[in-house]
Amino acid sequence: MSTAAKLLEAMRRNPLDWRIEQLQTVARQHGLSARCDGGSHHVFAHPGIPDVLSVPAHRPIKPLYVRQFVALVDKVKESQA
Repeated sequence: MSTAAKLLEAMRRNPLDWRIEQLQTVARQHGLSARCDGGSHHVFAHPGIPDVLSVPAHRPIKPLYVRQFVALVDKVKESQA
């Protein structure tokens, strides 16, 4: 199991105390683009999914955003299956 897969499973179990770098690792593994245009938010998107997720880069990231990120990754996985 890759590091990104382990991180994703850990995010599912406990959405508390995550950093933006960890979300970026999971995003890269699943083909999500992560952009930060100099502001305080990172935007995660995938070309095959119309949904876009904006996550504040403050530490720690609130559980609400981690759950939304996991849901976005799940949508990407479903679209590729």
